[in-house]
Amino acid sequence: MSAETYEALPETVLSYKRNKQIGRFDPTAPTILAQQSAAHFAEIANRGIEVGKRCRLLPAHTDDRRGEVRHIGEVEGLPGVGPWIGVALDEPTGRNDGCGPSGRTYFTCGKNHGVFVRPERVEVGQFEAVDKLVDEDELDERMEEM
Repeated sequence: MSAETYEALPETVLSYKRNKQIGRFDPTAPTILAQQSAAHFAEIANRGIEVGKRCRLLPAHTDDRRGEVRHIGEVEGLPGVGPWIGVALDEPTGRNDGCGPSGRTYFTCGKNHGVFVRPERVEVGQFEAVDKLVDEDELDERMEEM
């Protein structure tokens, strides 16, 4: 069945949503999305996530990657409402070089050093670059000195 035929049928889920103004047919939907996006940006500001700050990815017990915040905002081609955090990682364990799925460059970094994550996966702080040649105990000692 073609999309045009389905849209013309009187008793479908689509016609119900259209009649009840649900989902994409809700005239206030753009306002709701804008409010959600604003709430995400407020959370980012409250958590101190800013471009140029050092960060680590969470959860820390499974992801020890560290880097620098390079982008805060929408990323064309990534799903969902609200901003993404672009991180230039210290090591080549990322998925990109600062380019989003659409090919647009949001920040620059080395090949496989970039990653886009949701704000809840980012913790900013004075995190030293991870050096895999440094012993874990030595790294813990450095962190305690801070």
